[in-house]
Amino acid sequence: MAEFIKALATTDLPAGKTTAVEVNGKKIAVFNIDGTFYAIDDTCTHRGGSLSEGEVDGTVVTCPLHGAEFDVTNGQTRGPPAPRGVTSYEVKVEGSDVMVKV
Repeated sequence: MAEFIKALATTDLPAGKTTAVEVNGKKIAVFNIDGTFYAIDDTCTHRGGSLSEGEVDGTVVTCPLHGAEFDVTNGQTRGPPAPRGVTSYEVKVEGSDVMVKV
């Protein structure tokens, strides 16, 4: 059964920044887009690039390896060469904690 688990503190991820965290054995990319936090799998479905190391434009992250694009709000692929999207995780903020449902 999925539950919310603390991934990081809000102060650890300023607006406009991205980081990778491990929650329950899953490597997850967490994005702070204008004060709203989003979480998706950190691994690109094309060749395994780290999405937390990609460039973010609005709510789209571009994989640093081959340019596949993903919407950080829902994990859907926005452009090739990724064959499919990545898992998106529900996020909530409790006090100063960013909680991810896994």
